[in-house]
Amino acid sequence: MRRFFSPAQVRHAPAQELHNGAFTDYAEKPSRAQAILDAIGGAEEPHDHGVQPIEAVHDPDYLAFLRDAAHLWKEAGRVGEAIPYAFPIVGRRPLALSRIDALLGRYAFDATTPLTTQTWAAGYASAQSALAATHAVMAGDRAAFALCRPPGHHAGRDYCGGYCHINVAAVAAQAAREAGIAKVAVLDIDYHHGNGTQDIFWERGDVFYASIHADPATDYPFYWGHADEVGEGAGEGTTLNLPLPQGTCLDAFRAAQGAALEAIAHFGAELLLVSFGADTWEGDPISSFRLRTDDYPLLARDIASAGLPTAIVMEGGYAIDALGHNVAAFLSGF
Repeated sequence: MRRFFSPAQVRHAPAQELHNGAFTDYAEKPSRAQAILDAIGGAEEPHDHGVQPIEAVHDPDYLAFLRDAAHLWKEAGRVGEAIPYAFPIVGRRPLALSRIDALLGRYAFDATTPLTTQTWAAGYASAQSALAATHAVMAGDRAAFALCRPPGHHAGRDYCGGYCHINVAAVAAQAAREAGIAKVAVLDIDYHHGNGTQDIFWERGDVFYASIHADPATDYPFYWGHADEVGEGAGEGTTLNLPLPQGTCLDAFRAAQGAALEAIAHFGAELLLVSFGADTWEGDPISSFRLRTDDYPLLARDIASAGLPTAIVMEGGYAIDALGHNVAAFLSGF
């Protein structure tokens, strides 16, 4: 299986995040990528497909914000990383505001996703890895892996959050559509719901989004991922959320994944993108499922049995000592 990763993806390295009422070490560390590379035997650098595939998914003003935010923060005399603290949850409208504090709240939905001077470069490179894996399977490979770091599934068209800035799965899905793939499916098996991916394709009938995740009644991102969210307009019925309780083990997770794969087959998908999060592992420090390393090959074989060209993009997973082993185990199932 071809594997893709760019060294530029480690440049984004915030020191701290605001979590549970206090500043703590940033969980989405660059060392996550190195742990995975060590376990899978390295990766090739992706071809640069340019910014257009990213612009096809994300709002241009938002992308400009990602490029400029850290510099505007420093120009305002601030130290450390740029972190929002005020959010326009009522009466949100497109005001022409220039103060960095206002822009941060406008384009983010949480305070756990700091921006640095290297955020744009790392996110851009992460998207290129996802695009490379997708083009590989469109060219005939059975499956390919993109070591996407930073991850992407919490990022919406015009907002960041959950350690995510550019929605790499959405960028890849849209690129597949523009390349002539009539129906694309995204299977999200990260512990947390991919609210950004759901949001981007909410009213689309050509991209099916299925997510298996911790029940948002108890877990981040709370406001999205409930079972009654099914899409709207042309996208009604092309969103499937399968929330599971904390403590979920293999049997329940595998049954939910089977239901998702059945729905994807019924949709008639021609290409599959898997947003894979290893934070479903039993020892993950910020998650509460109980999957074991030996479970991942079985889950991957179930996905492979769908017979679809499959691009796998990396999302979460924060137990760094075990992360590489878990990713390698999942990829072995293909």
